[in-house]
Amino acid sequence: MTYCVGLRLEKGLVFMSDTRTNSGVDNISQFKKLFTWSKPGERVITMMTAGNLATTQTVVSMLDERAKAPEDRSPSILDAPSMFDVARQVGELLRDVIRTASPTGERADSTFDATIMLGGQIRGGGARLFLIYPEGNFLEASKDTPFFQIGETKYGRPIILRAFEPTMTDEQAIKLLLVSFDSTIKANLSVGLPLDLMTYKEDSFEVGHEHRITADDPYYLAISQGWGDALKDAFNALPDFHF
Repeated sequence: MTYCVGLRLEKGLVFMSDTRTNSGVDNISQFKKLFTWSKPGERVITMMTAGNLATTQTVVSMLDERAKAPEDRSPSILDAPSMFDVARQVGELLRDVIRTASPTGERADSTFDATIMLGGQIRGGGARLFLIYPEGNFLEASKDTPFFQIGETKYGRPIILRAFEPTMTDEQAIKLLLVSFDSTIKANLSVGLPLDLMTYKEDSFEVGHEHRITADDPYYLAISQGWGDALKDAFNALPDFHF
């Protein structure tokens, strides 16, 4: 399992993913799940993955190959005219990889399934965020749904629902995501550090802040301890039940 979150802010996008993969409690490893392709001054495209590791690595590798030599390998997301077209290309590729993985024609809800979060901006359009399903279809973030989660979503969702505001700064958004991830890590062994972080400022057309947050990161430790203490204080401040 994994946990990834993408936030659509008024001023850009913020992405965060964990790096843990597991095939049972005795087979845990780390793999990068946040990937970026860019043409500075023209486009930035970021993708996060959850699901079958072989499926997602195949999708990423194929996108890399097409991006390295777009004149020979078409279509390339570095030549797509819009983020909508990028989402369409990635959705079709994901569907085809899943279909090819099983010679018996296993469905997308099988052990080969995967989900992809895709965001970025191409010159001529605004920053956009998509959630791509194993079947290849996708949703786009909007004012009503300004963030997406994939993987182990339930433990970290409540704090985002309560605290997220599209007007947040990148710094505030990162703080919120760290609380969400800390809650998930403490509740589920299939999600774990280190965490990968990336920000994108709208109309910059360049990758923003990139950072890997490890288990000994001072800011992460301060957030984890501070949030735990704040929850205890809030709980103790609530009135007791009386029979």
